[in-house]
Amino acid sequence: MTIKLLAIGKTDNKELQSLINEYTRRLGFYIKFSLEIIPDIKNVKNLSEEQQKQKEGDLIISKLSPTDCLILLDENGKQLDSVGFSSYLQKHMNSGIKQLVFAIGGPYGFSQDVYNKSNGKISLSKMTFSHQMVRLFIIEQLYRGFTILKNEPYHHR
Repeated sequence: MTIKLLAIGKTDNKELQSLINEYTRRLGFYIKFSLEIIPDIKNVKNLSEEQQKQKEGDLIISKLSPTDCLILLDENGKQLDSVGFSSYLQKHMNSGIKQLVFAIGGPYGFSQDVYNKSNGKISLSKMTFSHQMVRLFIIEQLYRGFTILKNEPYHHR
């Protein structure tokens, strides 16, 4: 299985990008992982929130293969602790899927088409985080999940 993270817009904070790079590197010891940035939509001032979600959603869907398992990072998704998330990863690895795709939506969330295409939703917190910070948090949690599965000392139980 491989894991891909889809995110709208680039990370413009150098410190965050440095940490994203570090955890991406660490995660690579456990699984093939890629972070794919979907460029921001141009001329959003001329679009309604719904039109922007639709355009971003079309771009997200265009990055998927028919066999991908799409999980949305969504405020209304299921909340898991780190051990529960590691079990969630193991369950997906055991299911035989080729690629697990996590998606971070734009500022207004996901279009209905993306929700219809998804295989599940998880929430990192009831709090709201910037989309750039969410990238770091999910990559760190993926890394933490694999260290838990390997009984490595990174996660203290």
